[in-house]
Amino acid sequence: MSELFIMTNASRFHILLIVLAWLSLVSAIQGSQASPIKVGVGKGDITDYQAGPVSDPLYAKAMVIEVQSQRYVIITLDVVALERIGPLPKNYLAQVRDALSSQFGIPAQHILINTSHCHGNSSSDVVERTVKAVEHAIGNLELVKIGIGKEKETRISQNRRIRLKNGREADYRHAYSLPDDQEIVGIGPIDPDVTVVKCETTSGNCKAVLYQFACHPILGTPSGGNTADLTGYASKVIEEQLGGDVVAFFLQGCGGDINPVGYKDNSQPRNAETLGTMLGLTVLKAVRNTQPESNKNFAWKNKIVKLPLADLQPTIQQIREYSEGLTQKLQGTSLNFKEFYKAYTNQKVFPDFPSADSGTYLHQQQMKDDTRKIFDANSQRNVEAYLGNILLMEEITRAQTNLRLLRMHEAEILDMRSRTIDVEMIGLRLGDLRIVTFPGELTVSVGLEIKAKFPDQFIAVCGYSNGYIYYAPTTEQLANRGFAQEDSDCLLAPQWQAVFNESAMELLR
Repeated sequence: MSELFIMTNASRFHILLIVLAWLSLVSAIQGSQASPIKVGVGKGDITDYQAGPVSDPLYAKAMVIEVQSQRYVIITLDVVALERIGPLPKNYLAQVRDALSSQFGIPAQHILINTSHCHGNSSSDVVERTVKAVEHAIGNLELVKIGIGKEKETRISQNRRIRLKNGREADYRHAYSLPDDQEIVGIGPIDPDVTVVKCETTSGNCKAVLYQFACHPILGTPSGGNTADLTGYASKVIEEQLGGDVVAFFLQGCGGDINPVGYKDNSQPRNAETLGTMLGLTVLKAVRNTQPESNKNFAWKNKIVKLPLADLQPTIQQIREYSEGLTQKLQGTSLNFKEFYKAYTNQKVFPDFPSADSGTYLHQQQMKDDTRKIFDANSQRNVEAYLGNILLMEEITRAQTNLRLLRMHEAEILDMRSRTIDVEMIGLRLGDLRIVTFPGELTVSVGLEIKAKFPDQFIAVCGYSNGYIYYAPTTEQLANRGFAQEDSDCLLAPQWQAVFNESAMELLR
């Protein structure tokens, strides 16, 4: 009896310890959510000045956030991606995390690195310059008030996906031509939200602006020089207009199937500065209308997620057979390009009298001579046959381009020797803004679906973060693999989106 009594008291004591620990944890979480926030900022020029002409500099920018003696780091980079493609050295993410851990005691899981996806060239010492930016940010940590704002920007981007009469989709790329205008019946959506975080010191000075937008900074400049592209110009406008030591941070959103307006316009030079200036002014409008407050909420969660990989072999076989079928439809014509161009131009510019002056036609009509009409009919058939070959060759080009992508991804999947891939996701709450990150090029519809579940809250879904696994389109979009739709020719199986959605909702709550 006494033994049972002792065990019962021990059990009660154990339960009491658990309750006290739980209450302590809850208190700590609540304290971190309501605790004062310190922010420090730094940036370093990471431009490769040896790679050729430079239109504007590339930067590594660091925002250090300190809450209850714990430090967290947001790094934004003017490069295309952290892994697999682009100029960064191998294991850049791991190198930066190791350096920040050893030098400043910042845990790896407290570090978020987001790339703008511009296609600029960074310097060979980019790791050291990134770490230096973080060091500078730590050196100017100070208490801040935080405000969240939002504006709409509809003028600078468009969806690269176009819907076709045959039910498929194609996209705007320089790697191949667009389908014929008559085949295009629709275009995909954009996300116009520009979400802004304004960090203001207790004395009322703006210290940092963090803005998130879904875009594809791949427009370039008239000179063709190295560039941070439209988001680099946007940040320049923000920093110059706000003055002081303000640092503007761009967080890339779900820009996988978004293009800058004018991306395929061959009638004038491509100039990212124009669109970047427009984006910067929209951010400044949001900043003006945002009122920072003290003691804002803060939370940070990491999660490793297993995503299913695709079986690409059936699609590869399908596209191979489709491409071969198109080849069989090509037919010989009497015309070469020079003769086609002359006949086509005459038929379009002079449809009533394409091969001679009107008097010749009237004379033959008077003589009841059909020679000219027969000649024109034969010429028109030759032109139509040649045009048909051109459209077929363009379609073959699109199929072959995507087939190469599929084969590349298939080889990488085989090298993994696994049916899943591990990715890191972060859930971050900063003031009234909730952020969830992903290491791939999320298409805009993925982000719109998540945001629709939180209609009255500030939500930012950020791709291109803490890794890179190429494109991540919706389950529905993955039904269109291989047919001139680059972002569907990726590593992921269609089931990936359900896994992502579940993890994103967990991290956002």
